[in-house]
Amino acid sequence: MQHFSEEIIQQVRAYSRQLEATGKLSPEILAYIYEHQLFKLFLPQSLNGREMALPEALGIFEEAAQIDGSFGWLVTIGCGGNFFAAYLSQEVAETLFSPENAVVAGSGAITGTAIKQEAGYNVNGQWQFCSGAHHATIFTANCKIGATEAETIRSFVLLPDQVRIIEDWKTFGMQGTGSHSIKAENAVVPVERTFDLSQSPLLFPDYLLYKYPFWQFAEVSFAVVALGVGLHFLEEAFATLEQNRQRRQDASPERYAFILKKYETAREELLQAREAFYTAVTASWQEMETQQMLSEEMKKTVSRASKKVAKIARQAAHEMFPYLGMAAATETSLLNQLFRDLHTVCQHTTLISYED
Repeated sequence: MQHFSEEIIQQVRAYSRQLEATGKLSPEILAYIYEHQLFKLFLPQSLNGREMALPEALGIFEEAAQIDGSFGWLVTIGCGGNFFAAYLSQEVAETLFSPENAVVAGSGAITGTAIKQEAGYNVNGQWQFCSGAHHATIFTANCKIGATEAETIRSFVLLPDQVRIIEDWKTFGMQGTGSHSIKAENAVVPVERTFDLSQSPLLFPDYLLYKYPFWQFAEVSFAVVALGVGLHFLEEAFATLEQNRQRRQDASPERYAFILKKYETAREELLQAREAFYTAVTASWQEMETQQMLSEEMKKTVSRASKKVAKIARQAAHEMFPYLGMAAATETSLLNQLFRDLHTVCQHTTLISYED
């Protein structure tokens, strides 16, 4: 891996079971993330960020997910929240996003209400799937504005002392992401801590990432997590195949050759989908550099490539799973965890295709 040392790879993987059990990153892993600004890949340098181009950052997300699915998801989601900095005032953006440990957890659901008051807005609601809730310093939530502004939708920035975390993340995979619900009751949010994603960004006009369409941004970000987990599954599947061959002296050479061929085919198909995915993303970034926007055709190309690489990753795991014995079916095995993580990532609506 290009972006992570062997030491941190082993440290994260050694903590993987505990991460699943607690849904919380260890202080040591969080310290590593802060030191290497892994939650700040998409923040401008003026906010102590790394101001990366999208294709480069996706390579980091992929590797992080290949180390551990929940770790990769948390790094990816943590960076995704950087997008919102451009929709706030300079002063508020600096206050919220400049600290070393700054990171957003939030939800795209519109499950809150806000009533305009003299001091700002009174916010109430409950929002699901706030990944990284336990280490977040910023929470974002969408609300319908009260009766005087019927049907208006606005996003709100809530601080940790304004929300209660409800530990209801009970999925069979990605258990380590701590993607719990948050609840706010009569939280007072000043106007300057609200924004509207349907409008153009207010800040950092020279940073192309903030002009990239948000839907395609989400698609490519989630797709590389599926890709990374899928590659890790195949890595572990091959290791299991080799261990079984060495352990069983009576192992059939024909059986081994059959499964090995399955593995090689699945891996080759995934690597081809990976190449097509990065080709599409790179082309989209080049179009952003020349046109400052994406054409509708390019948006479709990126979306198709994102969905396809996730689909191929999922199919690769399906193809190998029956041949990996009880190790794959045992809940406490790494193979099983990877299988569950991969399918949980691929449930995200941005990765579901309704085309063949």
